Amino acid sequence: MMRRYVLDAWALLALLQREEPAATRVKQLLDTAPDTDVERFISLINLGEVVYRVGKVKGEAEAWKTLELLRRLPVTILPADEKAVFAAVRLKMQHAISYADAFAAAAAESLAAILVTGDPELAQLKNAIQLERLERTM
Repeated sequence: MMRRYVLDAWALLALLQREEPAATRVKQLLDTAPDTDVERFISLINLGEVVYRVGKVKGEAEAWKTLELLRRLPVTILPADEKAVFAAVRLKMQHAISYADAFAAAAAESLAAILVTGDPELAQLKNAIQLERLERTM
């Protein structure tokens, strides 16, 4: 049976910033051989969130370099089409989550996937979607 994971911005930022133990778990998910029964996804909206956050801290040139690096990861980028937008809107109306987080949650819901996140805001969705909670030591 295929195991599906949706990574949110929190998960990729933890990887990029080497925040443990979250970074090790995300790396483990990404290092799974392509011929296994694991699929990985990220919403284009969440990918954009990672790029802008890198840009705010390290500058625009570093943001675009990071985007090129992320595009090489074994992760399917999900478009922000009309279906995705209104699925996110529905979740945003029902829960006190950010608009970007709603895209990650909607992707997990529509794919029957596990949302991989450390964002405490998303914990409230534990009864609506499958969550894998990441942690980082401070």
